[in-house]
Parts: sequence; structure tokens; C-alpha cells
Amino acid sequence: MIKQRGILTVLMIGLFFSSYLYAAPKKDLWAYWQQQDPQSRKTINHTVWTQLLQKYDHHSKSGINLFAYGSVSQKDKNKLKDYINYLQQLPIRRYNAKQQEAYWINLYNAETVNLILQHYPVKSILNINISPGLFSKGPWDAKVLKISGKAVSLNDIEHRILRPIFHDNRIHYALNCASLGCPNLQRRAFTVASLNSMLNKGARSYINSYRGAHFTHGKLIVSKIYIWYQADFGGTDAGVIKHLEKYADPKLRKQLANVSHISDSEYNWNLNLYQPNIKHKATS
Repeated sequence: MIKQRGILTVLMIGLFFSSYLYAAPKKDLWAYWQQQDPQSRKTINHTVWTQLLQKYDHHSKSGINLFAYGSVSQKDKNKLKDYINYLQQLPIRRYNAKQQEAYWINLYNAETVNLILQHYPVKSILNINISPGLFSKGPWDAKVLKISGKAVSLNDIEHRILRPIFHDNRIHYALNCASLGCPNLQRRAFTVASLNSMLNKGARSYINSYRGAHFTHGKLIVSKIYIWYQADFGGTDAGVIKHLEKYADPKLRKQLANVSHISDSEYNWNLNLYQPNIKHKATS
């Protein structure tokens, strides 16, 4: 009996740890970053980021964009760091809202790639255990950036700035967590001119890929993104399905019309590493 209780305790702790680890943070507005200047015509130069993406971000046959982390030269690593430092030094609250939105998306993605390069080789971003806290895993809560004198983490950017300030669920298709299950890291930087079209492209590309949504024996299987962030997609299975239908190709849209609930969810945390002639499966 004592042994059984011990096993049960271990299982309960494991379940708690698992749910804690993968529970998505809620929106938690950081009001300081709400300030913006609608009259500002200042622009931000994201050319270096686009150049690096064009050089190392590859579109694979599986439909997943893969990054050649192992091929990045020291010169280009320095360029990436310089670009991130350039962004950190900008007085971003003096820019207009669209410039800010593109800024935060690019900074998040560039710093994610930078973190992978700093710890490469690594099998998964989950193995970069630099976040504080007993149950923390991965780099997302580490204060890796300093902007306007404020220490900022990747989770701050996503959950305290982008989600609560811009209220656009397409942001989930713009941010890349360096994993096969994640929406694609697009092959150019976000800019004010391309922001809307790239957000739409990211949504369509992900939803119509196997890792976004697919059917198995008539049952709807979706990415865990729609479970973790269901509140951003209507708060219910029906809300998620309606969102999927908006960007679905005709075949998928027809399938979605015949279901009312989500049967299961999947996610693959393996690194989105570019390796020629290797097929990558996008499920968990």
C-alpha cells in the first residue's frame, strides 16, 4: 500500500509538472509599452534580418521552414547580435503602432534564433533551461533583452506586449519558437508594408499544413497552439473551428464543416533544423 501511494504521488507530481510546463501564460498587459506616437513617421531598418533569413531559412518539401543553425558563420552571428542590439537601443515607444508591432515580432524571432545559436547543438529549445523558477523549462522567462532600461523576456514580448496590446490572434503565426510544430519562420522580416499580408500568409500556411489541422478517421486533430491559446480563438472548440475555416483551403474547409469539436492535439518540439534530404514529420 505504501509503495502504491508512492507511485501515485510521483504520477500526480508528474502530471502537475506537465500541465504547469505547457500551460500557456495568459495575457498580462505591461502598460509601459502601450505608449506610441500615431503621428510618427520614423522607420526601422530590418534589412539585416531579412538577409540572414534569406541565407539560412530554407523551405523544405514537408512545407516547414527549417533553419541552418549549424551553417551560420561567426560573421553572421555577429550581424545578428548587432541587429538585436540595434533594436534594443531604439526608443520604440516613440514610434507608431504598426512599426512597434513589426519591431516586437522581428525582435522575438531574431532573439530566438540567437539563443539557439548560443546553445547549439541542441535537440530542442526546451533544453535551453535558462528560465528562473523550479518548474520553468526553456528560455522564455529569462530576461535576455534590455529595452528602454527595462529587462525583457520572450514571454514578456508575446504575452505582455503583443497579445494584450495588439489583440490579433494572427500573431501566433508570426512568432517562431524554433520547433517543427511551430508556424513557419518566414523568410523575410516583418515591416509595416508587409505586416498584414505576412500575418495572413502565416495563418494560411500553418492551418493548411498537417501540423496546423488535419483529420484522422474523420476526427479533427489540431496543433496544441489552439488548446494553449484557445482564449485567443474564440474560447471554445467551435471558435477554433470557425477560425480555421476562415483561412482553410476548400478541401479542409469542407471537412471542418462536418465537425463540431476537436478530438485531439499535437505538437513537435524538435528543433527546426535544416538538414538536406531528410523528411520532417510535423506531428508530436
